Amino acid sequence: MAEKQSVNLFKGQPRLPKFAIPRRYDLKLKPDLLNCEFAGTVRVEIAVVGDTKFLVLNAVDLVVADGSVSFRTQDSSEEWHPVEIVYVAEDEILVLEFERVLPLGKGVLQIGFSGSLNDQMKGFYRSTYEHDGVKKNMAVTQFEPADARRCFPCWDEPAFKAKFKITLEVPHDLVALSNMPVTEEKLDGPVRTLFFEESPVMSTYLVAVVVGLFDYVEDTTSSGTKVRVYCQVGKSSQGTFALDVAVRSLDLFARYFCVPYSLPKLDMVAIPDFSAGAMENYGLVTYRETALLYDECHSTAANKQRVAVVVAHELAHQWFGNLVTMEWWTHLWLNEGFATWVSYLAVDSLFPEWQIWTQFLDETTEGLRLDALEESHPIEVDINHASEIEEIFDAISYKKGASVIRMLHSYLGAECFQRSLASYINKYACRNAKTEDLWSVLEEESGEPVKTLMNSWTKQKGYPVVSVKIKENSFECEQSQFLSSGSSGAGQWMVPITVCWGSYSSQTNFLLKSNTENILISEDFNKLGNTWVKLNVNQTGFYRVKYDADLAARLQSAIQAKQLSVADRFGILDDSYALCTACKLPLSSLLSLMGAFRTELEYTVLSQLISISYKVLRIVSDAVPELVPDLKRFFINLFQISAKKMGWEPKSGESHLDAMLRGELLAVLAMLGHDSTRDEALKRFFAFMEDRSSPSLPPDTRKAAYVVVMRNADRINRSGYESLLKVYRETDLSQEKTRILSSLSSCPDPEMILEVLNFLLSTEVRSQDVIFGLAGVSSEGREIAWQWLKDNWEHISKTWGYGFLIGRFISCTVSPFSSEEMAKEVTEFFATRSKPAIARTLKQSIERIGINANWVQHIRLDDSLSAVLKALASAE
Repeated sequence: MAEKQSVNLFKGQPRLPKFAIPRRYDLKLKPDLLNCEFAGTVRVEIAVVGDTKFLVLNAVDLVVADGSVSFRTQDSSEEWHPVEIVYVAEDEILVLEFERVLPLGKGVLQIGFSGSLNDQMKGFYRSTYEHDGVKKNMAVTQFEPADARRCFPCWDEPAFKAKFKITLEVPHDLVALSNMPVTEEKLDGPVRTLFFEESPVMSTYLVAVVVGLFDYVEDTTSSGTKVRVYCQVGKSSQGTFALDVAVRSLDLFARYFCVPYSLPKLDMVAIPDFSAGAMENYGLVTYRETALLYDECHSTAANKQRVAVVVAHELAHQWFGNLVTMEWWTHLWLNEGFATWVSYLAVDSLFPEWQIWTQFLDETTEGLRLDALEESHPIEVDINHASEIEEIFDAISYKKGASVIRMLHSYLGAECFQRSLASYINKYACRNAKTEDLWSVLEEESGEPVKTLMNSWTKQKGYPVVSVKIKENSFECEQSQFLSSGSSGAGQWMVPITVCWGSYSSQTNFLLKSNTENILISEDFNKLGNTWVKLNVNQTGFYRVKYDADLAARLQSAIQAKQLSVADRFGILDDSYALCTACKLPLSSLLSLMGAFRTELEYTVLSQLISISYKVLRIVSDAVPELVPDLKRFFINLFQISAKKMGWEPKSGESHLDAMLRGELLAVLAMLGHDSTRDEALKRFFAFMEDRSSPSLPPDTRKAAYVVVMRNADRINRSGYESLLKVYRETDLSQEKTRILSSLSSCPDPEMILEVLNFLLSTEVRSQDVIFGLAGVSSEGREIAWQWLKDNWEHISKTWGYGFLIGRFISCTVSPFSSEEMAKEVTEFFATRSKPAIARTLKQSIERIGINANWVQHIRLDDSLSAVLKALASAE
């Protein structure tokens, strides 16, 4: 009974006990790709550092071979066998109990095991592909955050770093890859055994194995590191762009961090079935095909940019995450926030013409949107169980994390920040670190109160809105927590304020440490008349700004006069939209501001204007549907000038940003039902169907044409829908498939929407791609999608319930609604169906319904809306 109680001590704990620490794994794996099984042995050199007769490690869905578990000390030939092996499924731990207390010092634990190559895209899993018309399996690992335990028994926490020596036994005709290069191979008939070089110390979530049939392209960095891009046979040419980005990024990061890349090779592999965008496994980075492959003929400019950003992100991890690793998942943002920020640094260096730092504002906006929810979470979030980890791979860890880093970078200066990061990487190389460790280095190098400043941003959720008004020769700043619900939050921050007035040569900055502060601008400020004042210059801060009516009017005039930077125009628009959703600004005021952008030509601003237009159209359809025709006319007028300048055809020598803009402009006009856009789209689509190599429908404009096709399709007129399905089935380009999937559900016909949704669950659509179709559901299809989700929830939960994609099903389907009745219905449905992996996402989605419902009521009380909208709609 005493022993049973002792085993119970390990149950329900957030982390493994530390009385035994792994130092080195000797891991042998033998995948069976035909039967989708694998067998293996692991020999772990451990240090017993505390008195114990238990060894506690992680394991999930593994069968431990009878009699295979043994322990012996390094200086003894005596083998110890456990008297009891207890598997605690809910905690994913394996408890080995020995007859007596284990001797302190070095020892070796050996375990034989077997498992299944699952279809959940986590752990050791199978992905399918076709070669010469035959369907085949490949074996792939995806261990982050806590799924190495699904492949082999291990201490599956980031702080338990160890060396790994991996051996693979595979069919002789397949490519087998791991983190390190092959040092030796033996051929025995149809079986090849590969012995890989021992790795440096790394966390279990970074261990990787891939076995399949691949082509590759390769190149070498300036320091001699061999880099390869592996992809399906016949697609190697699609890997050359990513290869070039990778080689140049490795060189750039080695210079920036003042530390060379630490492994002898880098492989990047395109995986057909992959739940995330990519995974930074040390020396063997895995990707969705859409995030690694670029086809000159069929990929868009946006596809190209995504490949560059994702590759740079994953390679930044080789330093920030792999070489220096977070101590626990509470500090996940140290990995993801920094890799996101550094990826933009790299892409800006490699492709300065892309103006990527202005586009970074999209990242900031996504972070601001999520962090304005009461159901948000701090950047540093307590993790008490492995089941909670998946949900924090979100816009807070990635996008807010990257944005507060950018804010700190701006505050400290580029040179000081780079020097500090290099010191941090050098100090903690091959070790684990916490957020406080980074702040200490930055504070020491800069002499600034970094810890005090940044703790207000990482240890509490949310962010401030800074309200500003002119008061004699100064302006008064007041901060309060911004919430999209319109409620008042209690947060307070140290806010790095930047401000300029009249021109960018008149600037000042200060730290707003209290709730209210008056700042002297100029002794003769009042003599400057209607001079504009802009806070958060170029949007480097993670906060919103609310101007009084007079200052807002001055800024609107400055926008029309083209006196503000692209970033500041974006920021004023985005802050106004956010204030409008929180019922702090009437919709009529937001629409008037949007009208000031009628001659806007910059991609980043127009892209944001388009995004806001979609959301405003949806909410007005719910609030005052009789105003929708005027709203559509206004939006069509708003985008026509720039759309006419862009046209349908690429222009010789046009910029990367123009190519991206063309597609978005045509797509929004298509959604708005613009007649000439519709007619031209259909004409070009039919020409494309006659000849797929026709230049009539370049990749950047295909989405717009596909949307038009589906907006004109219904259960009677199915020809366009059938044509798109034909393209989907015939293309082998993942980017084209996802482009089509995201267009199919834009159809307004309820019966056809249901048919599309059911198609998403068919074997024709890869599991990771279903969400593209669900995210594109038209406003007419909301109720159909919700009923479909309820009807199929058991299947969806079983199929996707083991990863983060399950949350996307909920957020995409639930968040667009705007009534308290729907919030209640969703709450009731999930009352008996929620689980830790979706709990936070579910609460956030229900909160968004409430925000939309409040917004609808606020719009109905806007007495000037109808008149303002009619005037805007008729303006030339």
